[in-house]
Amino acid sequence: MQLFERIAPLRAALKAHRLAGETIGVVPTMGYLHAGHLKLVERAAAENDRVVVTIFVNPTQFGPNEDLDAYPRDIESDLARLADFPVDYVFAPPVDEMYGRPMQAFVDLKPLGDILIGELRPGHFRGVATVVTKLFNIVQPDRAYFGEKDYQQLTIIRRMVADLEMPIEIVAVPTVRETDGLALSSRNVRLSSEDRAVATVLASALDEGEKVVAGGERDPATVLSAVRVIIEAEPRADLQSLDLRDAATLDAVDRIGDRPVVLLVTARFGEVLLIDQRVAARKSRSAQTGECA
Repeated sequence: MQLFERIAPLRAALKAHRLAGETIGVVPTMGYLHAGHLKLVERAAAENDRVVVTIFVNPTQFGPNEDLDAYPRDIESDLARLADFPVDYVFAPPVDEMYGRPMQAFVDLKPLGDILIGELRPGHFRGVATVVTKLFNIVQPDRAYFGEKDYQQLTIIRRMVADLEMPIEIVAVPTVRETDGLALSSRNVRLSSEDRAVATVLASALDEGEKVVAGGERDPATVLSAVRVIIEAEPRADLQSLDLRDAATLDAVDRIGDRPVVLLVTARFGEVLLIDQRVAARKSRSAQTGECA
């Protein structure tokens, strides 16, 4: 495993693999790696000849009052964790390598980047889409790996790659959870012990929403109410947003049909903002009644 902090030498190293016909997978991260990130690495290693992990806390996706300075960082621990996996290259650039001059070109998806989390965090997804585009241009991977927990981010990146004709396969990996259901996140370490104990309410509420949808409920408001009542019963949870959208497009849904939907929740515990998601679909009529197909 080789560590690079500069773009040019990484490109030179990867060029040799590309000329040899080897496939390259990239796992973009902001570091402070946990088991969820490592699941992405495992998948990338299984499907590609070479694996690149990027570690970069991207300042352009944080607003002026957000937690950029508080975002956890531990590059030595990250490298130690990655040493146990078949990673060929780690790209951990300083900010001045990625943004060496004032930016005039940005990637901004509208309206997809302005809804949901984008409404809560204006400009966030412009920063995400721009830095991911830069990383894709640097690494030129065949495949890129993202977790489903950041569902809107995943949807935006898929749309960006399709719209800009980028020759990259976006691979979604299911959310990895603690044994009590809490979705793994680098921000979890910042939760107080009291907040950590109750943050599982998000997963419990989404479980209920998934059951309601699977049971045949067609009214989004009824599903959202079932989720909301569970979260709002926990006084330490400050619900910021709760939405039900089409799972493929994130379009609003007036009535739940046969297409899968996704439940998206954002809640604050103390000063820590957590997100979670759940894709849900109505069971087939035969599954609901127990009939044979």
